Amino acid sequence: MTEAKEAAAEATPVAPLSTVLGAIQDPIRLEMVRRLSNAGVAVRCNELYEVINKSTATHHFKILREAGVIERVIVDGQIWQRLRAKDVETALPGLLASVVDNANRASDA
Repeated sequence: MTEAKEAAAEATPVAPLSTVLGAIQDPIRLEMVRRLSNAGVAVRCNELYEVINKSTATHHFKILREAGVIERVIVDGQIWQRLRAKDVETALPGLLASVVDNANRASDA
């Protein structure tokens, strides 16, 4: 990635546990979080979904952003998504590791 700039001046705070769990309980959003976690860096939006259309993906990104799980990053005029792993870990210790580990095991099966 070249120069990256944040789309918003301040990131949304990580939501309470029930809201974050509600956001990641959907299989599509869980897969997006798993892919972002495994990548460890910002990822182009279209690399985070395959079986849904762009408008549906946008809806899922919005839910994850509002829960404070991901953030939008603009790179060379293109929108990428980045997992806010450190922020989520600070707010909800162990949650992402547990959820992503379970999702990885399920996708390997």
